[in-house]
Amino acid sequence: MRSPIRRWTGLSPRRKILLGGLALIVAAVAVVVGVRVSGGQPEPVAGRPGAVLLVPGYGGSTTSLDGLAARIRSTGRTATVVPLAGDGTGDLTVQARVLNGYVNSALAAGSGPVTVIGYSAGGVVAWLWYVDYGGAGRTGTIITLGSPLHGARIAAVGTAYDPGLCPVACQQLAPGSALLTRLQQSAQPRPPWLSLWSADDQTVQPPDSARLPGAVNVPLQSVCPGVTIQHGQLPAAPLVVGLVLRTLSAGRVTAPAPGDCAALESLGR
Repeated sequence: MRSPIRRWTGLSPRRKILLGGLALIVAAVAVVVGVRVSGGQPEPVAGRPGAVLLVPGYGGSTTSLDGLAARIRSTGRTATVVPLAGDGTGDLTVQARVLNGYVNSALAAGSGPVTVIGYSAGGVVAWLWYVDYGGAGRTGTIITLGSPLHGARIAAVGTAYDPGLCPVACQQLAPGSALLTRLQQSAQPRPPWLSLWSADDQTVQPPDSARLPGAVNVPLQSVCPGVTIQHGQLPAAPLVVGLVLRTLSAGRVTAPAPGDCAALESLGR
């Protein structure tokens, strides 16, 4: 059997040039792929706008986020409401995997660092995705709306009263659950994060379960004193829409001032 060296030396100069050129092309492609793909996952393209992915709450209904997604698209950004697996009440780690698929698709299409907006339990899904799927290098901002980041009393009641009537996601949203404890103890650095919630929230109790160390935490009544916004109204409330649009436009997370109330509500209408 002829050795590779003898085969190479036996080739004509013209064929050597051809094969050498092909080898350089293959090497160049490998370098490019290595830059865009890390750990088997696509990486964001620097300098490009990031896609916006909106994650629904418990139950998985996408309707509540359609209006906000449309407003974001009207600014020229790409915005997608992520349909969760099943009926949206199953294992939140599975929902985080679904979100990761949408992140990968956006980045593979040439997106910059993505923005993830999580409504209610969707904020916990966004947090899970960030921790479990290398979000530190792939996201620009996380925005959560009324999210039970430390759990909700209603989930604790359901778990204690009849676990059979409290699906997996419900059990995971009980304060002190193994899933929430793991997230709270995670050593992952916190991304630029805007957490919004309303004192009127009767679904996520206590409402400041949305408060997260290291995030810009904004109770909506601190911006517009006296404003009434229930849990189900969060994604469409002019103040919330204005805060989301301002954050996306600025490309950074900053705390609003009380004097910003009228301007933010006007922007969100």
